[in-house]
Amino acid sequence: MNGRNPKADDAVGLGTRAVWSGERGERWAGATQVSVALSVSFGYATVEEWLDVAQGRRRGHIYSRNTNPTVAAFEEKVGDLEDAEAATGFSSGMAAVSNTLFTLLSPGDRVVSIKDTYGGTNKLFVEFLPRFQIEVSLCDTTDHVAIEAAVARGCKLLYLESPTNPTVKIVDIARLSAVAHAHGSLVVVDNTLATPVNQQPLKLGADLVVHSATKFLGGHADALGGAVCGRKDLVSRIYHFREINGACLEPMSAYLLLRGMKTLHLRVRQQNESALRIAQFLESHPAVAKVFYPGLATHENHDVACRQMTGFGGVLSFALHGGFEAVKRFLPRLCYANLAANLGAVETVAGPPATTSHVESTPEERAASGIPDALIRHSTGIEDTADLIADLRQALDSLEGGATSET
Repeated sequence: MNGRNPKADDAVGLGTRAVWSGERGERWAGATQVSVALSVSFGYATVEEWLDVAQGRRRGHIYSRNTNPTVAAFEEKVGDLEDAEAATGFSSGMAAVSNTLFTLLSPGDRVVSIKDTYGGTNKLFVEFLPRFQIEVSLCDTTDHVAIEAAVARGCKLLYLESPTNPTVKIVDIARLSAVAHAHGSLVVVDNTLATPVNQQPLKLGADLVVHSATKFLGGHADALGGAVCGRKDLVSRIYHFREINGACLEPMSAYLLLRGMKTLHLRVRQQNESALRIAQFLESHPAVAKVFYPGLATHENHDVACRQMTGFGGVLSFALHGGFEAVKRFLPRLCYANLAANLGAVETVAGPPATTSHVESTPEERAASGIPDALIRHSTGIEDTADLIADLRQALDSLEGGATSET
């Protein structure tokens, strides 16, 4: 676990912090880049020095399942970007989510969340937590009154995701955090789709932020990782759970994530711009039944997004006329998109929830979450916007009319 760098200057811009945070530690032979510490263990000349590190009297590392120099640099960078007191890394985003929930919840506790969480997170709520006698209440995502009422009935933890994956719904983090705290509840927010460039949940009242660092933070689809950032007392507990169950971030992945995060602000800026223009184009095309993007004035919670976000993100989704058959015809015609189960990469990635965000869910579970079969999730890359729009246009134009809506 890594705490905030006491020398970090909050007045420094986020782009500068993305480059320099976590980069000030010791370097081997004057290297300007963070080294990849592949060593499993770290040795000491005397037992006294070893004990000082083991008992926390001096900084250092003993065993990489617990802490590692490269991982510590990653933790410092992501924690600084989220303005968190502390951060800890994980082997994947789902490791971050599951470790957080299993650390903070015990049998007899109650957790309140929304129906539109990422498919893996939803599986924790509907399949795994109930097996440990943890009560779960899932509310309609945009019904803030229902969420507040569920919290008021008593809960240990309120878990939010905004924007949601894949229908990019928005919840009012500040409003719900205030209500949760008034009832003694902790607030955890999945900030993966927004990134700290577009949204900072801790400043809106959340206690903890979780990330699938695999996505926008890393940005190059070549490293798995996750992170939890927030209050030091809570992160310390989650770190302890993680060091014992072993879901540690490995050093090479930490290095790749560090490298990717240096360009986060530039990538997200381009992805924000392209996604908004693409969403506007899609709204005008006759083959498209509906577009989901918080940057559009037609989005259900556009006003909330404008209040709590500085950009609307690189992920949008849209439903085609013609149902899943139209999806199967449309996707292979895209020239500038990987048809793959990922998002947040420099390359555009597209696919249906049945093979991406909610591959673990049944058709009935997807339908219950308001995810139509005709939906396509489009994670916009950093390609030229005009080329992406032209690519979408030719693929949409290839659909023959699409007269019947099946959304």
